[in-house]
Amino acid sequence: MRLLRNHLLKEFFSPFFSSVSLLLFLFLLGRGLFQMADLVFNKNVDLLLVLKLLVVSLPFMLIFIIPVSVLVATLVMFGKLSHDNEITALKASGVGLARIVTPLVVMVTVLCLFSFILSDKIASMSHYAYRRLLTQIGIESPSAALDEGVFIKKFKNFIIFIYEINGNKLKGVRIYQPQEGKPVRTIIARKGELISIPEKNVIKLKLIHGTSDEPDPKDPSRLYKLNFKTYDLPLNMSGLKDAEELEKKPKDMTIKELKDEIRRLAFSGIPATQPLSAEIHNKIALSFSGLVFLLVGIPLGIAARRGDKPVSLGISLVLMTLYWVLLIGGKAVAQKGLAPPFLCLQFSNFVLAGSGVFLLRRMAKH
Repeated sequence: MRLLRNHLLKEFFSPFFSSVSLLLFLFLLGRGLFQMADLVFNKNVDLLLVLKLLVVSLPFMLIFIIPVSVLVATLVMFGKLSHDNEITALKASGVGLARIVTPLVVMVTVLCLFSFILSDKIASMSHYAYRRLLTQIGIESPSAALDEGVFIKKFKNFIIFIYEINGNKLKGVRIYQPQEGKPVRTIIARKGELISIPEKNVIKLKLIHGTSDEPDPKDPSRLYKLNFKTYDLPLNMSGLKDAEELEKKPKDMTIKELKDEIRRLAFSGIPATQPLSAEIHNKIALSFSGLVFLLVGIPLGIAARRGDKPVSLGISLVLMTLYWVLLIGGKAVAQKGLAPPFLCLQFSNFVLAGSGVFLLRRMAKH
């Protein structure tokens, strides 16, 4: 049995690590490397800060990559075993499906416990570190906190639209200042330049060649157009906050911190049980989703009777889509307080695991 166990584990972990490596590379390529290039070359952000940003994002990526890789590895492994008639040969030798599955269930359970620690401790801290780094980048390189072609609402009292950003140089700047009971003040400039003053928590926006709406001295409720060659506009960065003072969001908290926060808010008379409890059960559900994918992946892999990765990836995509729809929908229901968080967030695990166990029992009888 030791020989069989080692053979099965080898057949499982070979595609598992290949899948982890491939998905991690795709995540980094799609999200990390392009973002890194944009921040370094277009927005003049320090390369060391960007590398730190990339490193602290890895644990959060692995939370999602590990369960997907378990599913892909399971489908590849059992598709290959079924295609090569190894399962039929084992059954003929008196080795039932339960004995084949048991070593994998044990190993994937250990993997899920690792995922739980990763999700609860490491990813929570790294997600908070990621947000702090983004804040630090926004303060030190203000252009990194801005996006061209969108309405920016990060600065107090102003809504900003920029057509083109090249480092700290701007082209086509529009600034809107809503005023209660008064017309919206508008400033338009052909060009602009961002000048950061971190010690004063201020960004100075130097505008070049444009027009601004200014209050009429005779009637402050009315505005008149003023043409300018240069115009300095200070932007308060309180919306960005100091990285050291950044408050933790639920995703940044460990389960212990979430429970402490629930107790603290309850003591203050604030009912915050549902949203914070939903985050706790979301961490647990994601951590043990690998075991769920193993249970449902085994019968599907055997039924597919193929060991090729494209088929396995196709089935994985369908299952993962179904799983995320159920999980995200469950979290939304839980946060609104329409049902208990445990039931909402574990529903996707119950449905897929139950389906897997049902199919396995049917296959074991044949």
